[in-house]
Amino acid sequence: MAETPSSNDIVREENLVYAKTKVLTDNVMHYCPGCGHGTTHRLVAEVIEELGIQSDTIGVAPVGCSVLMYNYMDIDMQEAAHGRAPALATAIKRLLPEKYVFTYQGDGDLAAIGTAETIHACNRGEHFTIIFINNGIYGMTGGQMAPTTLPNMRTSTSPYGRDVKMMGNPLKMTELVATLPGTCFVTRQAVHSPANARKAKKAIKKSFEYQNLKQGISFVEIVSSCPSGWKMTPLQANEWIVENMFPFYPLGDIKIPEIKPEVQVEQKEGDVLHNSINQIDTDSKQVKY
Repeated sequence: MAETPSSNDIVREENLVYAKTKVLTDNVMHYCPGCGHGTTHRLVAEVIEELGIQSDTIGVAPVGCSVLMYNYMDIDMQEAAHGRAPALATAIKRLLPEKYVFTYQGDGDLAAIGTAETIHACNRGEHFTIIFINNGIYGMTGGQMAPTTLPNMRTSTSPYGRDVKMMGNPLKMTELVATLPGTCFVTRQAVHSPANARKAKKAIKKSFEYQNLKQGISFVEIVSSCPSGWKMTPLQANEWIVENMFPFYPLGDIKIPEIKPEVQVEQKEGDVLHNSINQIDTDSKQVKY
């Protein structure tokens, strides 16, 4: 009688269609089913591996659902006080300008307690990437109203819906930072479908490549769902994000850098990044915002 093949015999490298990136650890993520954090973590990790910059990347994750990001990414990670990730990233990038630095922040962090740090880092034109997860709610603390909560959207602290006359309008942080001269690349993407996840990955990859231009902040917003905070199933949340979030937070590039002829992208030995600015993206200049 033939022996039952082992998993090693079945899962051979030549048979793999989609493998886990080595930049992700084997730790099981704590995120709720349907949450966009896990998908976005993977996209960031894949970009880091594809660019060959695992040993040259430093991430900053402050308070929020992603506070344990250091458990999931096999790169140098630094914790930051609530809202202060851009300030810490500024110090890291200035001290270690050859490193690729990014912050990973939720809307309750970046658009609330961290608004000042975000605006001033973008206005100064620091040379790192900000990845901004916008799910319109405070997910970690129980589903309270966030600065990005939609008008009339119900939360635990706005049970009758967000009244803009009393509570103000939602902050469109991406449009706001696009007006600042210190931002280089500003885009809004999503990860609710395979097609959108691929677009988001492309945007994240550009944001890392653009750090070499030294023209300012690359700001990538990911419109995400929070099934737990929204009191929905993952499928319901995916439908709700399309019907409600995207009309208010439209997807796409808002600001693209103007490539200056005298600027050359730096390339270290062994680095797989493009060594010509023409290989990055010269399809379009700044667009209206």
